[in-house]
Amino acid sequence: MHQDIGLKLSRVPRLWRAILDECLAPLELTQTRWVTLYHLSKMGDGQPQCDLARSIGVEAPSLVRTLDQLTEQGLIERRPSDEDRRTKRVYLTDKATPLLKKIETVVEQARIEMIEGLSDDDIDQLDAILTRIEKNGQQLLSRSSCEE
Repeated sequence: MHQDIGLKLSRVPRLWRAILDECLAPLELTQTRWVTLYHLSKMGDGQPQCDLARSIGVEAPSLVRTLDQLTEQGLIERRPSDEDRRTKRVYLTDKATPLLKKIETVVEQARIEMIEGLSDDDIDQLDAILTRIEKNGQQLLSRSSCEE
């Protein structure tokens, strides 16, 4: 039974993203685009590209194409940093605001439906368990090598 935990932990986020992808597709948002917009909205305007990439969990060069696409859609602007002209900072445009509201609505509805049937205590317990698993995983990852 415990052997399936890792598989379930990997399947649930994929399922979550698939649901959101399907619901956001009519807005012409791929997963990388809506994830980027969502993270930027949570982090706040003016984020350096490298910090935004780190928050999303991708390499900075991988984010550039997505930022180009979002710029073409008129949803973000990239501006040079006042402190370091080599650094580009990312800003949401006014056009992104209504889209972000739609993203928030879709995410909230998916969240409600995904946790249907769970009590507040269940959710609190799940949150505590996932936090513990994440902490254990971070400790394991921080070791120089996995022990056999």
